[in-house]
Amino acid sequence: MIRLVVLFFAVLLPIGAAAVEPDEMLSDPALEARAREISAELRCMVCQNQSIDDSNADLARDLRLLVRDRLAEGDSDDEVIDYVVSRYGEFVLLKPRFSPHTWLLWGAPALLILLGAIGLWRLAAARHGADRPLSRDEELRLEKILSETDDH
Repeated sequence: MIRLVVLFFAVLLPIGAAAVEPDEMLSDPALEARAREISAELRCMVCQNQSIDDSNADLARDLRLLVRDRLAEGDSDDEVIDYVVSRYGEFVLLKPRFSPHTWLLWGAPALLILLGAIGLWRLAAARHGADRPLSRDEELRLEKILSETDDH
């Protein structure tokens, strides 16, 4: 079993390794670290569930180079991200920003939990209502129904 786990990690860990090629890397280690942080936040538009840092797609490579070019030109991290978002839209962000057009996205889980809680509360209230005593009219109707069934 342990051999299987070791084999699993030996085979799959290199797959998760960053796809950044040596010729893409910046010579300044601080700028390269910033580029890697930014790349980890940006979605590969081809793979969609990978960051551009992890993707081998040509578009991901182009975006990695774009990020590094912008950083080399002196842009801040936010300016680089804003530039990429302006060209590719909010979808390029792996973690969407909290803004008016993403409120539903961020609020949907809480809204669903709230609606579920209200539904459970109403269900419990309806079941609890079945335990209440019968009114006088209900008792008379029940007696009439029971007496009719006894006659037959």
